[in-house]
Amino acid sequence: MSVAVTALSEKTQYYLDLESKYGAHNYHPLPVVLSKGSGVFLWDVDGNRYYDFLSGYSAVNQGHCHPKIIQALIEQAQDLTLTSRAFHNNLLGEYEQYITRLFGYDKVLPMNTGVEGGETAIKLARRWAYVKKGVAENKARIIFAENNFWGRTLAAISSSTDPSSYHQFGPFMPGFDLVPYNDLPALEKALQHPDVAAFMVEPIQGEAGVVVPDEGYLSSVRELCTKYNVLFIADEIQTGLARTGKMLACDHENVRPDILILGKALSGGVLPVSAVLADDFIMNNIHPGEHGSTYGGNPLACKVAMAALQVLEEEKLAERAEEMGVLLRMELAKLDSPYIGTIRGKGLLNAIVIKHSNPAAAWQLCLLLKDAGLLAKPTHGDKIRFAPPLIITKEQLLEAIEIIGSCLKQL
Repeated sequence: MSVAVTALSEKTQYYLDLESKYGAHNYHPLPVVLSKGSGVFLWDVDGNRYYDFLSGYSAVNQGHCHPKIIQALIEQAQDLTLTSRAFHNNLLGEYEQYITRLFGYDKVLPMNTGVEGGETAIKLARRWAYVKKGVAENKARIIFAENNFWGRTLAAISSSTDPSSYHQFGPFMPGFDLVPYNDLPALEKALQHPDVAAFMVEPIQGEAGVVVPDEGYLSSVRELCTKYNVLFIADEIQTGLARTGKMLACDHENVRPDILILGKALSGGVLPVSAVLADDFIMNNIHPGEHGSTYGGNPLACKVAMAALQVLEEEKLAERAEEMGVLLRMELAKLDSPYIGTIRGKGLLNAIVIKHSNPAAAWQLCLLLKDAGLLAKPTHGDKIRFAPPLIITKEQLLEAIEIIGSCLKQL
């Protein structure tokens, strides 16, 4: 397959060369150097404009540089940015009250990155198992779904089934077990082990290629976890905060996890903010000195997170995601492209699976899309996520579909 791709400008090549020489080579980005963002659009250093169909892996649900979030950032940055948790600050309590009331939990433990949220949830679950369930110390087990992705720490890769994540990084964290995703009989069998503390799962697997489980899967997970006295941890870092057409993906089945992990769009893409929510019977087992973070709960993050959550509610972005997601999948199907094997998703978290004799076809399509003014990125070779900011309009979405259709014809 021969695909003509626009040559890189001298300015773009300059920045790419800097990164190549001075940065670790642990990413393989598209060859575009971005310098500005607003709403659903990004601009590169040469002034070219693009539709953003990745949204920072769902971190900018509210759109790039949302005025309300940026204003909150600026105002707070001029007053106080960090105290550490050695002292109280005047915004932490307000934020804790806001987010716990919004999601219906007793307590929140604020962290920074999504993977920190995952680590925190596992620590909470293990402590609960020792204190409340009566599991012998150092025997607690956590179950994960195969093809999960929640970060790159040693704990996260210890639960991974992706060799590119774990190969030659061992030894690994003990006490982790795997079951197939969307397989309730396998999960039930694993939950029967008396030392199991929790099952941690993505309601929709994002990095695996937007894999949507069968309807009823999450509600059955809830029932099984309750039956076997195991905590249900929902990793909603990518699926949460209106991305799938509900405030939480678990809301599609009216399911309430015992521990909820949020991140990414919790700051609207402005700075790292994550949160772990749980009720007192879980959260109160952690005492002073036993877990924490220098930046977790800093006043800048608290102010920004409240603004980011308010934007989701005020602009009804969950409803927008639901409506635009239906339109996106319908219009993708209308393209009737022989190169689209599968279309799947919920709300504005979607993916297509590329069907082509060339294994690099998905990458080549993303290069064509870039040249045509739309940015997306392959995952696991043949899958491409389509996840624009939730503020996208019908007109913008239809224009983006035209771009996608035109580029598919060039494959």
